[in-house]
Amino acid sequence: MLDKTVEKFNNDISPLIDPFGRAISYLRVSLTDRCDFRCVYCMSEKMTFLPKTTVLSLEEIERIIRVFSELGVKKVRLTGGEPLVRRGIDSLFKSIGKIKTLDEITLTTNGSQLQSKAQMLKDSGVERINISLDSLDPSIFKKMTRIGDLNKVLDGIHAAIEVGFKKIKINTVLMKRINEKELYDLVDYAIKYYLDISFIEEMPLGNTVYDRQSTSVSNDDILFKLKEKYLLSKTDISTSGPAEYFCIKNTQTKVGLISPHSHNFCENCNRVRISCKGELFLCLGHDTKIELMPLIRDNPNNDEPLKEAILNSMAIKPKSHNFNLADEKPSVVRFMSHTGG
Repeated sequence: MLDKTVEKFNNDISPLIDPFGRAISYLRVSLTDRCDFRCVYCMSEKMTFLPKTTVLSLEEIERIIRVFSELGVKKVRLTGGEPLVRRGIDSLFKSIGKIKTLDEITLTTNGSQLQSKAQMLKDSGVERINISLDSLDPSIFKKMTRIGDLNKVLDGIHAAIEVGFKKIKINTVLMKRINEKELYDLVDYAIKYYLDISFIEEMPLGNTVYDRQSTSVSNDDILFKLKEKYLLSKTDISTSGPAEYFCIKNTQTKVGLISPHSHNFCENCNRVRISCKGELFLCLGHDTKIELMPLIRDNPNNDEPLKEAILNSMAIKPKSHNFNLADEKPSVVRFMSHTGG
């Protein structure tokens, strides 16, 4: 049965179809739950990270990505935690870059390690980099990241530009009474350096010990304010993710809006996620998962059980998330760093 399914894929019919007819072509992989920042919307200040023995090895991560690519996945995003703090990470990027069936390898990072890693990433075939940047004010940046260094991130962005990356996007979470006044400054920064920028509504993942509803900024409000200063035109551009994009007239910058609350983006979902523990999450907003690590470690020389589990998982992919900022408890208990953004 499995051989016939893969044979169909070889005839350009993807076997990864969920119950709602959505083809899964995009895999997001958390390389580690560890991070050198402690962003207030992502994790608690005093995190307890996973023991290394419970985390996928780099070889196991490469194996999972290769198997997904054989089942029709064309785009992979590597994330975390902060993926670039993981020891030996260069070898993983080089290995993934050799998987011929992948069309695109992308990275989400906080930028702290980019100055030393940008050339390696470029040489390994990474095409897009998304860099988290929530403030251009060092004091506000420190408040939001708790321990981050703004200058290291800015140096990392410029290093990526200098080695030739053409597809760099800033990811920003605006929070009321903290950094919402920097909307225009951040967009102007993106315009100045020919970057794109996306604004992400805060997602209720993990217990971050503050009232998310009181700090959340709606992308409807952001769009209204953007139109007061910039001439925007909506585009049909897609990077396989959930963002809705607008071009800014007379610039090379696009503004993206990722709106899990104000505009549910689940209808055309083409994504699944692998946690750093080898858990296959069919939706960021649900705890339903398939444990892939035992299948990998119990079958070191046989990918068929892993492929079968991935194929069967499509039957339980939910139609949409259930995010609700008004709930007293987070919609999902695990932190964003565990699953990856």
